[in-house]
Amino acid sequence: MKEVIEKFYTAFSNLDAETMASCYHSDIVFEDPGFGVLKGNKPGNMWRMLCENQKGKGMKIEFSQLTDNSVHWEAHYTFSRTGRKVHNIIDAQFEFKDGLIIKHTDHFNLHKWAGQALGLKGKLLGWTGFFRTKLHAQTGNLLGKFESKL
Repeated sequence: MKEVIEKFYTAFSNLDAETMASCYHSDIVFEDPGFGVLKGNKPGNMWRMLCENQKGKGMKIEFSQLTDNSVHWEAHYTFSRTGRKVHNIIDAQFEFKDGLIIKHTDHFNLHKWAGQALGLKGKLLGWTGFFRTKLHAQTGNLLGKFESKL
């Protein structure tokens, strides 16, 4: 299913969240260290929110090592809350059903991301379960506010 993964990340590099969401099965389960587990419409809405927030801000997405069920990708962007530059390195795994992505799991070093995005506070706390729990609550809240406007 390389074609679907390539379509997804090409769309991401163009900040085209609608095409990204169209690659997902209606029963999609997404998981990453920043948002935790998202199901149903939430993963597509997460990408809509992230793409909308990055328009005109110079975000750069690169992907490589594409296989039928995985991809390595890197994101270069400015974290909007702090204005700090982030270079996040992610490995993604996929499962498919009916020619669409039904499971998407992104793996990245949350501690490293937190240090880049949040500075000293992220470096000191980014490795803790407390930080992960608080981050999931914050990202869930942001996603909920975004969805209420749809």
